[in-house]
Amino acid sequence: MTRSPDTTAVRAAGATPPPTAVRAQEAAERAEGATPPTAAVPAQASDPTDPAPLTDLLDLYLRHIGSGRAVMGRVLGGMAEVRSEGPWIHTDDGRRLLDFGGYGVFILGHRHPAVVAAVHRQIDAHPLASRVFLEPVAARAAQALAAHTPPGMDYVHFVNSGAEATEAALKLARAHGRNAVVTTRKGFHGKTLGALSVTANATYQTPFQPLLPDIAQVGYGDAGELKQALGARRDRACVIVEPVQGEGGVHIPEPGYLTEVAALCREFGALLVVDEIQTGMGRLGTWWGVDAEGVRPDLLLAGKGLSGGVVPVAALVATAEAYAPFSRDPYLHTSTFGASPIACAAALAAVETMEREDTVARAATLGARILAGVRDACAPYREILVRDVRGRGLLIGIEFAEERAVGELLLELITRGVLVNHSLNSTRVLRLTPPAVVADDALDLFFTTLAEALHTTAVRMAG
Repeated sequence: MTRSPDTTAVRAAGATPPPTAVRAQEAAERAEGATPPTAAVPAQASDPTDPAPLTDLLDLYLRHIGSGRAVMGRVLGGMAEVRSEGPWIHTDDGRRLLDFGGYGVFILGHRHPAVVAAVHRQIDAHPLASRVFLEPVAARAAQALAAHTPPGMDYVHFVNSGAEATEAALKLARAHGRNAVVTTRKGFHGKTLGALSVTANATYQTPFQPLLPDIAQVGYGDAGELKQALGARRDRACVIVEPVQGEGGVHIPEPGYLTEVAALCREFGALLVVDEIQTGMGRLGTWWGVDAEGVRPDLLLAGKGLSGGVVPVAALVATAEAYAPFSRDPYLHTSTFGASPIACAAALAAVETMEREDTVARAATLGARILAGVRDACAPYREILVRDVRGRGLLIGIEFAEERAVGELLLELITRGVLVNHSLNSTRVLRLTPPAVVADDALDLFFTTLAEALHTTAVRMAG
């Protein structure tokens, strides 16, 4: 028996999925049975690919993961994702959903055979390293990645997540004496303490104040405001910026903006960090967002798609001059699991697969097609429900007139078998990050489903 999202419960709880932690906790406190029962959880080990019954799974979430997350799982139908391939996710109740979300990770889709095979081989041979000797997979993965970064960006520092890549960049900047940071409003760079300091959203920052000192926020796309901030921090700042703001609501700057940012960094002696964790690895229809303007930053952050959709991995890529402090002292910034053979095997396979399958060109072509189709589907609702549709490559945003519409449409799409993203730093924008492996039949299904869901949402919003 299939289960569908309990849209009534979501709306009654006032939750625009997924809600902030505060909203989720309030919903949890209101929800019946939010307090974990006292019955013991069975001690017998089970196959993690064979999920527990719904009631047991929700109980485990309440006991060990969190009440807010458990409540959201319940109102979204209690479905557990148990299998995936290509653009599809399968749930424990037999449903198959088209994944146009995935937060930018699945540029190659789920479980691409070439990446899975490479990871299997590495597990069978040597999944984790002693970190004493040279490790060949990390070296080959670094070489493969550097072959596609802007010229002169040859040094790669592998980490486990995008936020860790941001942390590494902030530390490397400090090693160069750049202790002040200029970030952009609605920019998103992670939620660990240093990364959170440059993620300009009070919702996430306020509970953890004080954060890093001397952080300036400037308007995204506003070179004039950036110039003022750098003028007050000459020779002691680094700038962190995204080529397109993903979590900021697919905010695309005017052409030439990154070129101006790079020129200002040179003028005021600032280190330039470009966060390509979401926009890189072909997501924008180019290997990197900076490629559109030929900009070479000092530091570039990669992640998400670098995993091949199989093993988490991210990286900081740098010029020789920028990387020098880490190059001289390999123990200055380390991580037990950073550059693990299994993660680097996934990264190497991801890069090689993208080369072999011409994924970047596919992302550009498919992205243009999806953007046009989304605009057509939204056209009847412009100015009434939809304010704007924008995108580059396979990063597309639908901006609505009201925040509520995002939750309504997201729920309608899930009910009809399509997953999409909300935007953490722009609550009126629904975000699409589809893989580059979507076939024509799945694409037709998406357009039909989107049109139906938009109609239902518009009727509900009007009522």
